[in-house]
Amino acid sequence: MNSTEVEEPHRGLVALAAVSLVVGAAAGAIGTLFRLSLERADGLRHAFIAWGHTQHVTGFVLVIVAAAACTALAAWLVRRFAPEASGSGIPHVESVLHGDLPPAPLVLIPVKFIGGVLAIGAGLALGREGPTVQMGASIAHGLGMLLRRNAEDCRVLLAAGAGAGLATAFNAPIAGAVFVLEELVRRFETRTAVAALGASAGAIAVARLMHGDVPDFEVAMHPFPGFATLPAHLLLGALAGLLGVAYCRAILWSLSAADRLARWPAEVRAALVGVAVGLLAWFAPDLAGGGDPLTQRALAGGGAVAGIALVFVVRFGLGAVSYAAGTPGGLFAPMLVLGAQTGLVFGRACAHWLPGLGAEPSAFAVVGMAAFFTAVVRAPVTGIVLVTEMTGGFTQLLPMLAACFTAMVVPIMLRCPPIYDSLGERQPHRAHRTR
Repeated sequence: MNSTEVEEPHRGLVALAAVSLVVGAAAGAIGTLFRLSLERADGLRHAFIAWGHTQHVTGFVLVIVAAAACTALAAWLVRRFAPEASGSGIPHVESVLHGDLPPAPLVLIPVKFIGGVLAIGAGLALGREGPTVQMGASIAHGLGMLLRRNAEDCRVLLAAGAGAGLATAFNAPIAGAVFVLEELVRRFETRTAVAALGASAGAIAVARLMHGDVPDFEVAMHPFPGFATLPAHLLLGALAGLLGVAYCRAILWSLSAADRLARWPAEVRAALVGVAVGLLAWFAPDLAGGGDPLTQRALAGGGAVAGIALVFVVRFGLGAVSYAAGTPGGLFAPMLVLGAQTGLVFGRACAHWLPGLGAEPSAFAVVGMAAFFTAVVRAPVTGIVLVTEMTGGFTQLLPMLAACFTAMVVPIMLRCPPIYDSLGERQPHRAHRTR
């Protein structure tokens, strides 16, 4: 092999790396605008509900109607312009990467953006990462085509753009790149790794310029746990595994229930979900929406056990019902809420019954986030890195490793597939594949 043959792939790799930075910057810009829009929508929802309480019955009716109308409009946008924009979008990205579906048209981007702001802003328990992942993938593929990259490079850029979207959603660049390799392509390839790292770097540079560079959650630095806490963390992982299986099945059950109502227009079904969310938001405004404040509260160790358990039950059901509305919105952020609450309650129990462990309940909340994520998505490295970046700490890495181990084993023993595999099988014209 002569030197020209050796250098050519490297020239192609350098060009791909350069394009990935551009792709990441574009994905980071649109993802950050989406996040800022959601924050504004959350503020408007809280202000509107507070005003509604001053208007008594009239305010109550207006809040319910507004939530139903926003949810119905989001569902109409999806049905009318981009059916691929329904739900998280990650299963669709995976289907495209595996050649089972064609890339979505670029109209998906405004539909995902506007529909996501309407649905999550109305109070549905959905995450911002699904829309940013799918929008990032669509932007990346479009730019790859515009810059005349070949089909393989466009596929790689699509995956990298999806990772950039995740990095932007949670201010977690390494998790974005790991997500591409562990969940989307499920193998290590040099070209994919380079593109994923470049896209995440470009995205996070833009995102931090626009939104700031502090971690998403403020968490006190916990001491390194002792070896005596290992059984407790293994048990926490098993508990998260059981709850993760239940959450997967709740989501699939809610989607099946929505399918049984297929004779009803999608907008009507979405409006009914909006009515339920509006009722909840009227009586308990903090329980509606993506849930970051709830996660922050759990990570700070606040709340009585009975109250945390009640919030967990409400959010558990709300997350499944919200996903069945057929609007844009992801699963990660709601899962992090449930994981943090699971860990906090478990930590409180350990502090009461096993005070000798000396572990802070809030430290268990951090571990619970990674374990619950792992149980549902079955991507432990992504979960560990994501939670570490979001909390800005690293002292809980070994506990997260132990908890994620049992959180992986329990769903496998119960024959519960990863949620995105199950959702992917619902994609049209998608061939079955095993993990």
